Amino acid sequence: MAKRKMGNTLALAVLALVAEHPRHPYEIAQVLRSRGKDQSIKINYGSLYTVVQGLERHGFIEAAGVERDGRRPERTVYGLTESGRAELRDWLSELLGTPAKEYPRFESALSLMGVLPPEEARSLLEQRVALLDASVAAQQETLERCTDFLPRIFLVEGEYELAMTTAEAEWTRRLLADMYDGSLTGMDGWHEYHATGRAPQEWVDLELQATQAQED
Repeated sequence: MAKRKMGNTLALAVLALVAEHPRHPYEIAQVLRSRGKDQSIKINYGSLYTVVQGLERHGFIEAAGVERDGRRPERTVYGLTESGRAELRDWLSELLGTPAKEYPRFESALSLMGVLPPEEARSLLEQRVALLDASVAAQQETLERCTDFLPRIFLVEGEYELAMTTAEAEWTRRLLADMYDGSLTGMDGWHEYHATGRAPQEWVDLELQATQAQED
């Protein structure tokens, strides 16, 4: 993946909005809110002006004039440069077309789940499934409501979120079932570890095999 001068996706959103027409930062914040982009892009409105300044510094946007609204101070309006248009297209093309390894917090937690006793881990996963099911229901309701007045092109990120949430809930439910019926391999060692406070021999052997494989 290309190394970006600015990697914050808030910068990508700003480029996309000023590509429509020149805007001042306050208007950019308003449009991001009104379009619900904070549901799919991590937006810190307090850092928006810093992002705008960074984009200007790198030559992706430039001052295109000033606007005055009543007695309010003049506001600088920013437009997209040719360099910014190229960056927008290249960055968006990369994100849409090239899968990238990401590090979700849930995946990180699963990789360390054995630290907790099996019963506690099961209880927490059940809690997660309940919350995911509630989220799925809320997302479905929102999508159905928005479908009445918005074209689907403006809802695809919501569809994606719903699909990912549903898939996570279903996968976690299957994991729980495997934990309960004992078909999840390694359960005996997991119980032994928390009963004795020591890593079972099978875990020690696996660690040695992994180390030897890396050295070969």
